[in-house]
Amino acid sequence: MSTSSLPSYVAPSFTYTPSYSAEPHDYERRVALVDRLRPRPTGNFVKKSRNGDAHLRLTAQDNNIALPTYGFQGCVEGIIELLKTESVVSVEVKVEGRLRLKEIAEGGTTSAKLCLDTTLLWMRDAANSLCPSSLRFSLNLPATFTWEGKTYPLPPTFNVKLSGLPGFTASIDYAVSAIINRSNSVPTLRPLVKSNLLGIHLGSTTVTTPFIHYPRTRPPVPIPAPLSSSPHGFIETSLWRCYESEISAKSSGGQSISTRLYVPASRIFCISEPIPFHLSFQSSARSLAAFLPYAPTPVYLNPKQVTRIQLMRQSSVDVRNTVIAGAKTDMWRVDCIGEGVFRHAGDGSTWSSFTGEITIHDSVKVSGFKACGLSVKDCILFSVTPPEPHRCPFHELREVIPVRLTTDVWTADGTGIGVRRRTISENSVPSMLDEYAEDTHPTLNYNR
Repeated sequence: MSTSSLPSYVAPSFTYTPSYSAEPHDYERRVALVDRLRPRPTGNFVKKSRNGDAHLRLTAQDNNIALPTYGFQGCVEGIIELLKTESVVSVEVKVEGRLRLKEIAEGGTTSAKLCLDTTLLWMRDAANSLCPSSLRFSLNLPATFTWEGKTYPLPPTFNVKLSGLPGFTASIDYAVSAIINRSNSVPTLRPLVKSNLLGIHLGSTTVTTPFIHYPRTRPPVPIPAPLSSSPHGFIETSLWRCYESEISAKSSGGQSISTRLYVPASRIFCISEPIPFHLSFQSSARSLAAFLPYAPTPVYLNPKQVTRIQLMRQSSVDVRNTVIAGAKTDMWRVDCIGEGVFRHAGDGSTWSSFTGEITIHDSVKVSGFKACGLSVKDCILFSVTPPEPHRCPFHELREVIPVRLTTDVWTADGTGIGVRRRTISENSVPSMLDEYAEDTHPTLNYNR
């Protein structure tokens, strides 16, 4: 091949190199910020057998934790340590998840295996007569599970109970077990796994610990900037969604009040961040004056609010999955998991406006999900409920807005370009509201 047409090489000059800074200058802007790799936990969680001769050591855990924790498709890894290896014929490790639903008084029950993975780490044979004193293992949690022909995302660890009659209990639990079979266990069936499939471990040593499945999610977009005010109310933008309602006047001569509730358009919020909102009332000056005793006020002035914006969680259980006399057989409980606080934003002759935010209770750890006959949904509830309805000149108002919660905050990490991750579970997955259809509003029924 001829090289006569190639240009001659000119060595570059390095007499000047540009200076760099961690933060952009006034004439620069940040295009993407790569999220720094979170350090891998270095602690161990150790569970010992009753006689102390077998240890189940789970690695890559935080120090001083009550239970080991794994995220989405998390890697359950560790070491089985044996102080006595004599007479050991096989060693297995098992990861199992189970969902249990039970009706109180009605008698229905449902149980579903969410995951089951068993690995034989060692078995005695002619070439391996002595069991090693330590055996490493690594099992990944699945992303989904299938029940009655339907596929669901693997749900988080969760427990909920509806007291009373009828009522229900629902639990989602996960555990990892080390099973050490010895020669005085089940007679020499080969392979010994056959007995374990039947749940029989006669004479064997089993070390089990529950663990927490905590899939992490984050909003796909950040919370937008607050709406600006004008002499006629809030100035709407595409980043905020408006929900219009009407507080109807009881008398024919009275004028109803139009309400506009603004929430971030994504309707996806982190459980550790407050949910902002804007609220406006529009009507005649006379109707607004009549509504003033029922209007939002600071909590320190009136702890029993008539106008409330709350974050509600509905936990539903359907054990039988049937319809009787045209009605479903599911039961549910509704809990307030966040209360809105109002601030007066402005008013005019025919309007009044407020801003505020909902702080989510610290007890909320997981987002909504659906698995088998158990579903957990969240929504914003806007309500006007006078304490003495017969004396109020207006009817009650209730409006439900479906939302979705996430475990992590939104981060501008440039989609993680260039970031090396150890496992998927170390990332929080962007959450999408599509998982909640618009027509599946929670049925907020406090009498059931």
